[in-house]
Amino acid sequence: MEGALSEKRVALTERTFGVWHGYVEGVGPGQRYGYRVHGPYRPADGVRANPAKILVDPYARRITGRVTDLHAARGWADDPMTGPPSTVDSLGHVPLSVVTGPDAPAPGPRPDVPWSETVIAELHVKGYTRLHPDVPAEHRGTYLGLAHPAVIEHLRRLGVTAVELLPVAAIADEPPLLERGRTNYWGYATLGFLAPHAGYASAPGAEVEEFRTMVAALHAAGIEVILDIVPNHTAEGGVAGTTLSYRGLDAPAYYSLRGDGHDADITGTGNTLDAGSPTVIRLVCDAMRYWVTSMGVDGFRIDLASVLGRPRSGPFDPHAPLLTAIAVDPVLSTVKLIAEPWDATGEGYRVGGFGVAWSEWNGRYRDAVRDFWRGHGSIGEVASRLAGSSDLYRISGRRPWASINFVTAHDGFTLRDLVTYERKHNEANGEDNRDGTDDNRSQNFGEEGETRSPVRAARRLATARAMLGTLLLSTGTPMLLGGDELWRTQRGNNNAYCLDDETSWVDWSRRDGALAAYTARVAAIRRSSPALHRDRFYLDGEVLWWHPAGRRLSGADWHDAGLHTLGLLRGEWLLLLHAGTDAVAATLPPGGPYTPELDSTRPDGLPATSRPLPGGATITLPPRSLLLLRTT
Repeated sequence: MEGALSEKRVALTERTFGVWHGYVEGVGPGQRYGYRVHGPYRPADGVRANPAKILVDPYARRITGRVTDLHAARGWADDPMTGPPSTVDSLGHVPLSVVTGPDAPAPGPRPDVPWSETVIAELHVKGYTRLHPDVPAEHRGTYLGLAHPAVIEHLRRLGVTAVELLPVAAIADEPPLLERGRTNYWGYATLGFLAPHAGYASAPGAEVEEFRTMVAALHAAGIEVILDIVPNHTAEGGVAGTTLSYRGLDAPAYYSLRGDGHDADITGTGNTLDAGSPTVIRLVCDAMRYWVTSMGVDGFRIDLASVLGRPRSGPFDPHAPLLTAIAVDPVLSTVKLIAEPWDATGEGYRVGGFGVAWSEWNGRYRDAVRDFWRGHGSIGEVASRLAGSSDLYRISGRRPWASINFVTAHDGFTLRDLVTYERKHNEANGEDNRDGTDDNRSQNFGEEGETRSPVRAARRLATARAMLGTLLLSTGTPMLLGGDELWRTQRGNNNAYCLDDETSWVDWSRRDGALAAYTARVAAIRRSSPALHRDRFYLDGEVLWWHPAGRRLSGADWHDAGLHTLGLLRGEWLLLLHAGTDAVAATLPPGGPYTPELDSTRPDGLPATSRPLPGGATITLPPRSLLLLRTT
């Protein structure tokens, strides 16, 4: 195809190992192309060949264009199961593949940051730099925006050693969003698993080169690049959705289907890739290897990773074929692998259930820390999470860093909103506030939304600092939500997946603010001491759990619903957490002396005094406070 409506058809007559292929003379980089598939159309069997629909190559390194006509992009007419195939030609209305040159080797050496020293920041390529005043206007919101020295220096100041990027593989908006005139801003709607999203390039067609430039710049600063990938579903939606690639090529080979030809949906998106299919296993592993060996990435966070352990949407198996193929691959086994250990069903909630090669987003950590700092939950639960969640990860032979600890992520409230709203406010999404979770475990301090009360505002910030301190001082791998350090708000929206506007973009007006300085201070303290980024679980006697009354915690204390204060002595560090709404007297353990190093009640975390305190001294812990002391 040499133009939007100019088409030359070439039959692929060779078939090897079940794959149709051929050689086309005179084709070079930049040539647009697609496939038309001839064959049976039997929706009840899941077979939907329709030559009127031009299809993207699943292995394309570049994809151009977007769906501009939903009617033309659908492969069916009248009804997706009982109607005839659509005869509307989709050429000119759907994305196309683009020929690229030979794959280049990965750019430059890798930082190879040990897991125990890793601090992750979850970022959106566009949203993180779209409003950055130091980034040139033409680079804001692009791969080159993230490569800008001002952005990299900010990340280094925060102690970030890895950025975890929301999906950057080629994105196509799903049918429900197209019908509402919205876009999938987060990007969890993959069309091509090997192609970087063209919308994040500053120059048309330069997405591959600019992505590699971004990786090289981050690597030069010692920062790794982890990609959030979505090998559990595609942008085509359910049977009533579009025919852009996989559905038209060979739906039974790619999708998990029910006996009646409908998609078996365990992802909540309308379709599910079949993790037991050799076709899917090959595609996913080939794509991941490409991102490592040619694009230079250092790891992956697998969206809804439980789906990969459920071939044909069946029961979860941590040794399922796709999970095993990734874990034993000679390339993929050398990079960081992070599972989101759940899917859209109860069967898929598998925190702690993955194999030894995997770290996991620890949802139990998030819930325990949120509950503790709002005065709910048990001391025992939050203590387990502070110490690395050995109850979840030790039995499988993993280390504490297998627990990816987080309090906030892209999915849910920002840190500011977590202490500002008790209810979601998602009306802007156009779904009548039905979308997004109702289980926020948040607090608003007596007023829903932003406040003019200086006292209430101060309490909110103090609690946020306590949660940030807890996150960075817990055993395990901390993950920050990019923008939290800048006190970013989404105005109570906990599911801004379709809002490509100021709701989702990071506001940099507070980049030199006290919260960013506080975050940097805590990260520096963590980095300074191996005891605060330990790579082994604690043995009996290595940790002292301390009651504010001046004694060790006893068995009954762990179940005391009225106890909101906890002390943890490990190595030379004493961490005191007080989540109560009133001040409390706390007696320090014997030994010492103890020198204050961090005080979350102070805007920058710097204690009011560094005067050492003797063991056995009684001090006052203010409401919602975290205090870190060092033995001298």
